[in-house]
Amino acid sequence: MFACASLAEADAAPPPTRAITYATVQQPRLTGYFVGDLLTQRVLLQRDGQTLTPATLPPTGRVNSWFERHRVTVATDGALQHWLVVEYQILNAPPKLTTITLPAWQLTVSSSAGAPAPTLRIPSASINVAPLSLPGSPEQVGTRDLRPDRLPSVIPTAPIRRAIALSASALALTLIAWIGWLVWRNRRAVATQPFARALREMRTLDDHEPGAWQALHRAFDRTAGRVIQSATLPMLFERAPQLAPARAQIEKFFAQSSLLFFGTATANDRPTASLPRTLCADLLRIERRHER
Repeated sequence: MFACASLAEADAAPPPTRAITYATVQQPRLTGYFVGDLLTQRVLLQRDGQTLTPATLPPTGRVNSWFERHRVTVATDGALQHWLVVEYQILNAPPKLTTITLPAWQLTVSSSAGAPAPTLRIPSASINVAPLSLPGSPEQVGTRDLRPDRLPSVIPTAPIRRAIALSASALALTLIAWIGWLVWRNRRAVATQPFARALREMRTLDDHEPGAWQALHRAFDRTAGRVIQSATLPMLFERAPQLAPARAQIEKFFAQSSLLFFGTATANDRPTASLPRTLCADLLRIERRHER
């Protein structure tokens, strides 16, 4: 009878309680958070060379007035260690810099060898949350203590400055060469192009002087490579077809020039004094366009 009673008492005895031990935890950084930011807490699932398996994963959802457990996963790092990765999101924006507490919690685990494993206690963590709009001075809002996660690498600027100097020098030399070529080209054109030379000669002549008409005649002769008269105008346009658009003005010039030098002009046939200068300027523009 006593043996039966002892067995009944053994069956009715509660299961042994698990030991509680602090887990190895990588807590999130302490500062630099705003409303909506995500932070990660990592719990090591290794102890005494054994891999620990969570009996149940912590549920997602709100854990207090500041945090919501967003996602829970198990990950393996480069050293083949298993971690329980818990991601939280900050729900509220404080009016000033505030220290809030990520609450402590416990994780029930089992050992890979089947041996009883302790319940892991994950400690709480305090972090600073700043308002979206920071009022006051840096000392008042606590941002003077903030530091970047890592210092930016120093960019060597000496090669960049050398490249800029070389590019600027090359650009300056190119501009100087181009301007020099343009000046040389204009001077060469004035010295060699027939209508440019004629217009330069007309600048020292009065509009009524026959010399202006003669200067333009010499320009036609140099363009055609021979003496041009009214009867030989087709040879001019054959040698310089670019002058064809001004054919009517050129024929009028030769007609009026014949009246001026070889005929008796009436009042209605009197040559226009400005015709040589105006016609020479028009032909100079054609001459320059053809040169390009």
